[in-house]
Amino acid sequence: MTDRWALAPAEGGGVELAALGPDGLPVGPVVREPDLVAAVRGRPEVRRWVWRSTAEVYPRLLATGVRVERCYDIEDAETLLLGHEGRYGEPRSAAAALARLRGGPVPPDPPQRAAEPGAQPSLFEPQAVHVPLADLLEVYAEQQRRHDRTAHPERMRLLTAAESAGMLVAAEMNHAGLPWSAEVHRRVLRELLGERYAGGGEPRRLAELADEVSAAFGHRVRPDLPAEVVKAFARAGIKVRSTRRWEIEALDHPAVAPLVEYKKLYRIWVAHGWSWLQDWVRDGRFRPEFLAGGTVTGRWVTNGGGALQIPKVIRRAVVADPGWRLVVADADQMEPRVLAAISRDPGLMEVAGRESDLYQAVSDRAFSGDRDQAKIAVLGAVYGQTSGDGLKNLAALRRRFPRAVAYVDEAARAGEEGRLVRTFLGRTCPPAVRGGEDAEEEAGIPMGSPDDTDEAQAQQWVPGYASTDARARGRFARNFVVQGSAADWALLLLAALRQACAGMKAELVFFQHDEVIVHCPEEEAQAVVAAIQEAAELAGRLTFGETPVRFPFTTAVVECYADAK
Repeated sequence: MTDRWALAPAEGGGVELAALGPDGLPVGPVVREPDLVAAVRGRPEVRRWVWRSTAEVYPRLLATGVRVERCYDIEDAETLLLGHEGRYGEPRSAAAALARLRGGPVPPDPPQRAAEPGAQPSLFEPQAVHVPLADLLEVYAEQQRRHDRTAHPERMRLLTAAESAGMLVAAEMNHAGLPWSAEVHRRVLRELLGERYAGGGEPRRLAELADEVSAAFGHRVRPDLPAEVVKAFARAGIKVRSTRRWEIEALDHPAVAPLVEYKKLYRIWVAHGWSWLQDWVRDGRFRPEFLAGGTVTGRWVTNGGGALQIPKVIRRAVVADPGWRLVVADADQMEPRVLAAISRDPGLMEVAGRESDLYQAVSDRAFSGDRDQAKIAVLGAVYGQTSGDGLKNLAALRRRFPRAVAYVDEAARAGEEGRLVRTFLGRTCPPAVRGGEDAEEEAGIPMGSPDDTDEAQAQQWVPGYASTDARARGRFARNFVVQGSAADWALLLLAALRQACAGMKAELVFFQHDEVIVHCPEEEAQAVVAAIQEAAELAGRLTFGETPVRFPFTTAVVECYADAK
């Protein structure tokens, strides 16, 4: 009896299914059944399902209480394989893969579905081109051959499996939702913004700050209009290029304080105000749509809801159910640890394997005990800050950790020369991207200084923009090999943690880059804490092989998310 089956929607309704052998080929006839849920529930022995898209199938199963152990997502695998072949951005649908395989015209991918608050998943996406099971298995078999042709087939297979596991985790997180107290959220909004006025206008506190800004300038100024603010400063004899907080705060003008406060509160009102609460929170849960691998680096995004940019003050509304707890875990100093593992630098691996603080250990070796200088140097090497003091810091780092610096330097050269750049497992960066901060922002890479992580926005990657700035491409590629490898590691962490929690009531409810939240009964909390650390170490071994590098987490067991920070 085989534990791997494939399924696909059947024309006219129902599903087609087939058992697969070790070679991925059918070992029996195609079976047609009228109901997806019954078909899957009736085969509990199946450990891995092969299907076109997890988003197409799994939400319907979860809605009826059916969970699967593993899957192979054909369209997600197609994305990874196209990238590895230097064809990132080509249509990734199963129908497109089949057309390429047969030499026919390749249909474009259907447009991404817009976020719809409160929408329930349908069984099969109506805009997707129907691909019969036999054709789907033809694509699957060709994908197995394409894996064999990659630079490191076993690593690439692991990446594909990890990304498919991430699709399952994302669907389960979407189904569970993040515990959210609407009552606490409303109380926070009243504290910050004051009363709401009829007609949907600005709340009281914003109106007061807007008046203070206007009074400081001596004439009416709308602080929500950047062009008007820049013009007002110009009239006051102060030239500013933008209304970014870091630029405004450096000015000496009475409008600065109320303007900065207005901008902070305005963002909360627009992004997480009363309308957001009404749209995205229901039945005690915040329900965004997590999308695994939504950026070229592998970082996740959300389709609506802004789940990856929850302000710290709003996190007070993330409250566990009665008798339950939130286990909030942050990976400690992930980027330099990943750099140590992928570069195999002996010195950095030794430092990253210690129980002590990594940056302090680096500073003791190369920066006379100055931890802040060591942190700036390490993150500067990753983010490409190689001018001014950054150049001096990099030289000191290169003397102590030559292989680590050489690794990111080579990635930068490859990016500048338009070559493909890959993570340790094989996720591939396109040879040309839009240069500068726009490209980094869309790829989910923090902009600006290493400490300016508040600016990191995991936006949807938009392919097809070739930068003429070779240095910008190099800076992007330098970061990609570290951030992308970290994203690959995080997928395996999630997969291992999901398996560890399978026999518990615990549920994964949130993930972003280096942070994961598990919602569990109070009595399971310590078991979850242990499972997170074990999953991190297992993910490190699976992703990078046997190295001395440790991947520790700072973990807090709390009733409220805000209390974890």
